[in-house]
Amino acid sequence: MRDRSSTGAALIVMTIALFVVSSLYIFHNMSSFIVEELENSVDISAYFTETATEEDISQVRQLLAQRQDVQSVEYVSKEQAFERFVQTHQQDRVLLEPLEAVGQNPFLASLNIKAKNPENFAAIAEYLGTASFASLIETVDFFNRAPVIDQIIAVTASIRAGAAAVIAILSFIAALVAFNTIRLTIYNSRKEVEIMRLVGASNMFIRGPFLVQGVLVGIAASVITLLLLLLASLLVGGRVESFTGFSLGSFVLSQFFVLLLLELAVGITLGLASSTIAIRRYLKV
Repeated sequence: MRDRSSTGAALIVMTIALFVVSSLYIFHNMSSFIVEELENSVDISAYFTETATEEDISQVRQLLAQRQDVQSVEYVSKEQAFERFVQTHQQDRVLLEPLEAVGQNPFLASLNIKAKNPENFAAIAEYLGTASFASLIETVDFFNRAPVIDQIIAVTASIRAGAAAVIAILSFIAALVAFNTIRLTIYNSRKEVEIMRLVGASNMFIRGPFLVQGVLVGIAASVITLLLLLLASLLVGGRVESFTGFSLGSFVLSQFFVLLLLELAVGITLGLASSTIAIRRYLKV
């Protein structure tokens, strides 16, 4: 309270550092959400011949569901495929008129397959291309979708690598700035430390107030940061959701206690570590 300017500066910088760390936690979860959505948007379809029976298709579906690299298998009958096509293109008479002229359902029954990882689609397509399925499966559209799948694999890998790099760099910068600010706060009290040493104060007696100050600054900054996060989620949550599909407000509310514990842990640890290192290294205690 006596050194309000230095303490206030340390509090502001610690709040900024914790806000960056919390934002990086949210950014990590948002990037994971985007990657998952991209991966879930990709599937391949196996189209069955006209002679394939419902029992044959069910057996193939069970075999696929047993594979470790398959996430889900959806059966689409001929009738369902026809209905979906009509609903999708109900305003496009150019596409619907030929169907009416044919007078019958030209679609084939199929299995829509989602893999646990886009890189697994090649192995799944190769499995469906084996001789045991030759009489049942008309075609697998993996090769038509391979360029799109390859692009999604590249994009998701870039998102993961970019997110990891941003988190590492900004976390280091935030910790470094907070450490230097607390070091300067302690430096301003160097004369008091010298006097305490001259009158015989122990190292722990000198360190104690600075450690307590670091803890209090960390706790206060955690509370302020959490309030700022709630405010930010209300102000920009709608725009973030419309752009990425990630509900920022719901995430912050659902992770309220996790964020609070994260900020307290980082704030208190950073305050203690910075105070301990600074007073030992720069004040020669």
